[in-house]
Amino acid sequence: MKYISLFIFWLAHLAYAQTLQIAFGSCSHQDQSLPILRNIGDLKPDYFVYLGDNIYGDTRDSNVLKSKYEQLGKNPNFRYLNSQTTILATWDDHDFGENDAGKYYPMKEVSKQLFLSFFNEPKNSDRYKHEGIYTSYSFRKGFKSIQLILLDTRTFRSDLARFDAEIHTKDSSFFYDLDYVPNGSADSTMLGNEQWKWLKKQLLKKADIRIIASSTQFGHSYNGYESWNNYPHEKNRMFQLIQETKANGLLFISGDVHYAELSQEDVPGMYPMYDLTASGISQSWHFATPNTNRIQGPVMENHFGLLNIDWKQKTLGLSIIDGTNTVRINQVIPWRTLRFPN
Repeated sequence: MKYISLFIFWLAHLAYAQTLQIAFGSCSHQDQSLPILRNIGDLKPDYFVYLGDNIYGDTRDSNVLKSKYEQLGKNPNFRYLNSQTTILATWDDHDFGENDAGKYYPMKEVSKQLFLSFFNEPKNSDRYKHEGIYTSYSFRKGFKSIQLILLDTRTFRSDLARFDAEIHTKDSSFFYDLDYVPNGSADSTMLGNEQWKWLKKQLLKKADIRIIASSTQFGHSYNGYESWNNYPHEKNRMFQLIQETKANGLLFISGDVHYAELSQEDVPGMYPMYDLTASGISQSWHFATPNTNRIQGPVMENHFGLLNIDWKQKTLGLSIIDGTNTVRINQVIPWRTLRFPN
């Protein structure tokens, strides 16, 4: 009887080891009650990833920024989430400190220290040793490995190029004012040279699934707002790096825009590039921008994203779940389709 019980326990352990759940979201205002965080906590995912705008700081006063982190930390739903899973995080502009800010924001080092302190970054972490907050994690389930890469799209990012109606022509498909146009300067950057070098080393590591977390959208089409499309040469550099390193099993998760959508970008010589955007833990927007790469969505209500990596079925589940726990986006991808040809 003892050995039968041990055998059953072993089978149960194997079954559990075949799956990994990573929830994620962005745009979480500290003044709101944040009930979505309790929904995520009830799910008990293996990890939860904050993609940015984790608070709305928007200040150059460190005391104000600190007080807003403290406000989030006291929120009962945040405290519950923190008790039910492991929280990992990167930032976007509003917790970086200023709307649409990049490398010239003068308080970025202060913001970094407050960010790392709030999220209890271990003191021996490499995040303290280099500029910016980019980092990566490696998880194992059974015999498989999962790599999670958190980019920093703020600390090194060059200035945006403003849309000027006297110079630029607006496509008729855009029913709203455009903020930005693609930056054509060859030396403008999204990640900066050191982060690009680091990212190449990460993509050369062995992994079965790779998740790149970007605070701003990667896989959508140009919409005149802030995203990777403002730096097309940097986006092409990402595609070239993935091809050069033959990094299989890669997809993007992103936030920022206050709605959810699943984008698929098809690039010659590559497997499909997916970007699942989850943006609206508390924030919402009154319209979704045009996106020719959108294959599901948009979801305008508050929500969170969920990745379900199932090694038994050899699939990757991509979901958006709203505040009523209704699945609004669901895409199941066989992992064999996220591979370069041999």
